[in-house]
Amino acid sequence: MGRAHLALLAAVVAGGLPAGASARPHATPSLDTALDRALAAPGIAPAHTAAVAVDLRTGATVYSANAGRSLLPASVEKLPVTLAALRLLAPSYRFRTEVVGDGQRVGRRWDGDLDLVGYGDPTLGPSDLNALARDIAASGIRRVTGRVVGDESYFDTRRDAPGWKTSYIGVESRPLSALSVEGTLFDGFNGSAVAAARAFTETLERRGVAVRGTPSTGRAPFDALALAVDFSDPLVTVVRHMNRESDNFVSEMLLKELGAVVAGHGTTAAGARVVGSELEAAGVDVTGVRIADGSGLSRRDRLTADALIGTLRAGMDDPAIGGAFVTSLSVAGISGTLEHRLEHRPTRSQVIAKTGTTNVACALAGFVRRRYVFAILQNGSPVPYWTARAAQDRFVTVLVRS
Repeated sequence: MGRAHLALLAAVVAGGLPAGASARPHATPSLDTALDRALAAPGIAPAHTAAVAVDLRTGATVYSANAGRSLLPASVEKLPVTLAALRLLAPSYRFRTEVVGDGQRVGRRWDGDLDLVGYGDPTLGPSDLNALARDIAASGIRRVTGRVVGDESYFDTRRDAPGWKTSYIGVESRPLSALSVEGTLFDGFNGSAVAAARAFTETLERRGVAVRGTPSTGRAPFDALALAVDFSDPLVTVVRHMNRESDNFVSEMLLKELGAVVAGHGTTAAGARVVGSELEAAGVDVTGVRIADGSGLSRRDRLTADALIGTLRAGMDDPAIGGAFVTSLSVAGISGTLEHRLEHRPTRSQVIAKTGTTNVACALAGFVRRRYVFAILQNGSPVPYWTARAAQDRFVTVLVRS
């Protein structure tokens, strides 16, 4: 039905109307027609556009075009990752970073190395290093005869994701590492862990703990002594930042965390399998879905409008995660990537959604408050994203006014 309907839309845009054409019986004709017109945009082929809108009060589909077509998702890829992470890890889940000692304590001296062990905290920053250094100093240690060793072995050594351009590293995302400190300068794709070790060495010294050796990388011994631990903000806060700001690094780290915690392998591929399985467990139709990374940067990702609707409804309807899931989205005219979109009446604060934009995909998926759930995917080579966004904004404005 979607293919035939988009053929009809193409004919309407071209100025003609096939004989015998009529509105779909399951939708209100006036609303259906208005949504059709809203989506029509120059430079965007109807065959490469998918859109669905569902009335949350009745469960009725009020609009559907190419609902099952497998398309590039851009950053709405983060929605399945969010759903899986909240369901499997829980909104209260916290990432950790540890300092362990390889050696022994002699009075106020630590004879040996201190290992800074990363467990994938995507929000690790200077304040966290300061808290760890404060704890080391508070324990009475004033001198370290060895060095600080950065341990990033919790995740694999791949710094990008399948289907990424090399240029994405350092621009769209930091290199993927289980030990990476926000705002810390690093040398090369493999420089995150040693940069973290260097930053922690400097932080220790500011706290009055002298470190003799040069920072390095390695793997902490399994029997090393735990000396300090730092925990991130809860996952509910992490995914709110991730989705509202569309943070690619955070989403990729979260995908690897799912692989490590659930599947025992801190890899993008393991995390992708976990997300796919959890979508199925949540009742989402995964036909045509392919999870290649966590951010939507990969050219190998595929989602359908139906799968996005299923993901959004599963997140909203789950009492254990519903609040965390819905509040992770940007609010029109108020926050995140929608702060300067749909910012006037009647749409301001009425649309809650995740945006997505690359040079080949533009997307918007979310809620018109408690009335509708919707998903729009538009692809092109390239896609004219300003035109695409304008069509998306018209679409949701029609829903707000209906």
